[in-house]
Amino acid sequence: MVHQMGVKLRVQIRAFSEKLSEGMGKVVERFVEEMLYGLQAKGSVRLSEIARSLVDKASVKKRIDRLSRNLGRVGLGDAIGRGILAEGASRIKGDTLLILDPTDITKKYARKMEHLAGVRDGSEKQKAQGYWVDTVIGAEVDSWDITPLVHRLYSQNAEDFVSENHQLLEVIDGVYRATEGRGIFVMDRGGDRRTLYNRLLKEGSPVRFIIRQRGDRHVLYGGKQRETFEVAKACKTPYTATVIRQKDGREKRYFIHFGACPVSLPEHPEKPLWLVVAWGFGEKPLMLLTTEPMGRNRSAVWWVVNAYLTRWRIEDTIRFIKQSYGLEDIRVLTYERLRNMAALVLAAAFFTAVRIGYRPRLQILAMHVINAAQCIFGAPTFRYYALAYGIKTILSRSGKGILPKKKQEGGPFFQLPLFAT
Repeated sequence: MVHQMGVKLRVQIRAFSEKLSEGMGKVVERFVEEMLYGLQAKGSVRLSEIARSLVDKASVKKRIDRLSRNLGRVGLGDAIGRGILAEGASRIKGDTLLILDPTDITKKYARKMEHLAGVRDGSEKQKAQGYWVDTVIGAEVDSWDITPLVHRLYSQNAEDFVSENHQLLEVIDGVYRATEGRGIFVMDRGGDRRTLYNRLLKEGSPVRFIIRQRGDRHVLYGGKQRETFEVAKACKTPYTATVIRQKDGREKRYFIHFGACPVSLPEHPEKPLWLVVAWGFGEKPLMLLTTEPMGRNRSAVWWVVNAYLTRWRIEDTIRFIKQSYGLEDIRVLTYERLRNMAALVLAAAFFTAVRIGYRPRLQILAMHVINAAQCIFGAPTFRYYALAYGIKTILSRSGKGILPKKKQEGGPFFQLPLFAT
């Protein structure tokens, strides 16, 4: 059974990598396939581990050199990123949440990695050396299905860096074009910036959004300029709900009351917005500025609150990407290789979450993959860990490397109708 599942997964990896590297040439096509296979089989971004997962006549050292040489290709990561975004955009519907969350990769002991810069270590809550990664995940309210769309590494010490706002705007514009304007951007307090609002409310191509407020931004309310925190205190919150959050294996209940009031930004007084306010998560209220029309409608207001709370699940997604492929163990030294590896990790996560985890014709394979993970790891609540562990378990046990070309050309493997693309 493990051998059969290994063959089927290798067929899927080949089909997916060929689609990603279409038009880039046979060398790049083989390289992308080898990297995706190695990332899945070893759960590691270390080239030495990926090289050991491959089976060919070259020595491990020569395999590492080959992988490193191809990983340095200029623009490879951008091309892979565009391919994943185009593939994922087809899953984005009108009300799909586009959760934009800048995260970090910390390299505490690194000294020679190119363009190391200061970041804020989210887990340690302190400053560190590393790189920023802008991440966009597509998600639906009240659903655990995810679509990784963007995983873009950058450093403020790189020569082509303009500003953090410039990076975010490029990501927003890229996703907006790919989805043809579908979806709603959801951002934490880091998105509460005038530069972003100027783009999001741009005439001719406005973007729907839900952005958590810091509380010190001025808005127009009742014909006067007031800070959002002052408006929140004046806002009526007649609706109630109970929210349960699971974190670190523990369950916590919040009893909240919420409501909404119409506001606008002083820079864009003609653009009607709403401030959604929810008390009960802490001493200060949760304040969300949104383009979504509210009115006196409990379900509409609750939908916005719930949409933002969906962002909590994205913390699990980012952790899934980092931990399942050992992203913070990345050891390549040049900036181009770092950026390309981040894109390949996005491709591996997309393969796991969407190609295997979602496609209806592959549900039988997904079931076997999860069962392989449960034999060792139990049944994780967040099923993408189980999928990643299951794929790793099957590929590591079958131990055959990528599929030989001669077996794809007219061989029996593509006669399995379950895996037709």
